[in-house]
Amino acid sequence: MKAFLIPLVAAVALGATSVAAACYGSGAYQSCTDNAGNSYSVNRYGNSTHMQGYNSQTGSSWSQNSTTYGNTTYHNGTAADGGNWNMTQQSYGGITTYSGTDSSGNSFSTTCTSYGCN
Repeated sequence: MKAFLIPLVAAVALGATSVAAACYGSGAYQSCTDNAGNSYSVNRYGNSTHMQGYNSQTGSSWSQNSTTYGNTTYHNGTAADGGNWNMTQQSYGGITTYSGTDSSGNSFSTTCTSYGCN
């Protein structure tokens, strides 16, 4: 379920060993590089966000696009393994559903409430 994790952890996708990051910019654009040389950028415009990252240890890169219309957000991108993924996130009251296809082509669907996810 790689696609489910990407949007939720994109800001920390560069690795757990990173302790500090230097970030530049604000508002619509921000670019960050951590102490291990990993980097990512975030571009926000209207109801859309584009993120792009690079892992200096593996030489891999990833990207994510997210667009929100009302209570639905569409996510898609390219994972570090080179596979494409997509996910639709819908929220109604205290219920959020996630469904899509991970970077290996596997479909998934998860529903979350304040009691957890299934």
